[in-house]
Amino acid sequence: MKVSELAARLGGSVEGDDVEIVACAGLEEARAGDLSFCKDHRHVQLVAGTKASAVLLPKDWTHGAPCTIVRVDDPDHACMAAAELFAPPSPERAPGVHPTALVDPSVKLGEGVHIGAYTVIERGTVVGDGAVIEAQVFIGESCVIGPSAHIYPQVTLREGTRLGRGVILHCGVRLGGDGYGYTTTMEGGIPKIEKIPQLGVVEIADFVEIGSNTTIDRARIGRTYIGPHTKIDNLVQIGHNVKVAGYSGIIAQAGVAGSSQIGSGCLIWAQAGISGHIKIADGVQVGPQAGVPQSLDGSLKYAIGTPAMSMKELASITLAPKMIMKLKTEVKALKAEVEALRATGGQA
Repeated sequence: MKVSELAARLGGSVEGDDVEIVACAGLEEARAGDLSFCKDHRHVQLVAGTKASAVLLPKDWTHGAPCTIVRVDDPDHACMAAAELFAPPSPERAPGVHPTALVDPSVKLGEGVHIGAYTVIERGTVVGDGAVIEAQVFIGESCVIGPSAHIYPQVTLREGTRLGRGVILHCGVRLGGDGYGYTTTMEGGIPKIEKIPQLGVVEIADFVEIGSNTTIDRARIGRTYIGPHTKIDNLVQIGHNVKVAGYSGIIAQAGVAGSSQIGSGCLIWAQAGISGHIKIADGVQVGPQAGVPQSLDGSLKYAIGTPAMSMKELASITLAPKMIMKLKTEVKALKAEVEALRATGGQA
């Protein structure tokens, strides 16, 4: 595709030769025929060294480039749109049930449903129109799969799990397993650990996407709920009875303990830990590896550190040792000056 045609599709303007573009690549990996992008003026040297045939740049870029420039409003977004033009088509999943799938006769299948090889769907489950259930999926009794949901291989949905419209579950997602609920009593001086029955369900609202190997526990009673348009990364653990209001993001290896509530528009960064039975207000961000032992009411919009605090508080704590060392050095120098003055009888 000529870069002029590509620029027209992306709403951009061309400066330089009308080169042929065959693929997209990062600035450092790009070769002749590739389109790359840069949105940050700090990366001038990367642009200067690229071997791409063309590069998408912001309209206010003033540093030039060694190749054809395509100026756009948002290079990042434009590159993603361009990549879709060059990407191979996604595999098509034709409607129908694979002959090796085990689908209970009581299961209700909507129009245009695809069920892949060796998938198991137990009794009482309902699958909405246009849903795609890939190979080796297990769906327990009385689940509900919303229209246009897409469930990738080796996902497990325990009994009673409910998925809304357009939900995407990537490989290895586990929904509806038992939460961590036990009670300990002493019998004859020996602790006896008994399991607390987990009787609730998991409910996933419309257009939620959940990354590979994430687990969400069923509620002890009631439901564990993930609100609409929430995006959850790989390897996230969400405990029983957690509620996420919606339009939030939870990044890889984060953990949310049981019965906590996360508001709308929140962002929980990688490896953050949320304690149980607390509330995170709407719009709050919890930084990477932060530990949150108590509720955040919204007065703090970005929490970081353990225990989680504001950036200003964390900076004051981490800078304190350096400030103390600096003061010690200054005090030592002042003492030396005083001793010198005393030795000379106060004469400078």
